[in-house]
Amino acid sequence: MLAVALDQARIGLAEGGIPVGGAIFRQDGTLLGAGRNRLVQNGDPSMHGETDAFRAAGRQPRYTDLILVTTLAPCWYCTGLIYQFRFKQVVVGESVNAQGGITFLRLKGFHIVDLASPECIELIGEFQRTHPKLWNECIGEG
Repeated sequence: MLAVALDQARIGLAEGGIPVGGAIFRQDGTLLGAGRNRLVQNGDPSMHGETDAFRAAGRQPRYTDLILVTTLAPCWYCTGLIYQFRFKQVVVGESVNAQGGITFLRLKGFHIVDLASPECIELIGEFQRTHPKLWNECIGEG
């Protein structure tokens, strides 16, 4: 599942954007939607990897049995989406370069799986080092 989100992150980077990808799956592994951060591409600061995947998945009768996968720990904005829609599980590629709302979600009883993926750690870490202004804009600190 992380491979889908990571592919989205790489596509975003190749497009000149921020390399954060997301995907939403059913428990049986069926992909419902995938997306990437499109702040740069669409000029839309609300289009994070998780929100793009959420939009791509379309309407669902409920989210409590779905898995949201993201290459990076969800920021506070995306944490709000996860909290409101009560995803069953959140799989995080990494939380080394940003922790976002992981602790909050865990305290609220969400099942968070942090994979500490070396690929994800390197991808976003390199981006933060080479594009600090764009990274800060993305997280609301620009």
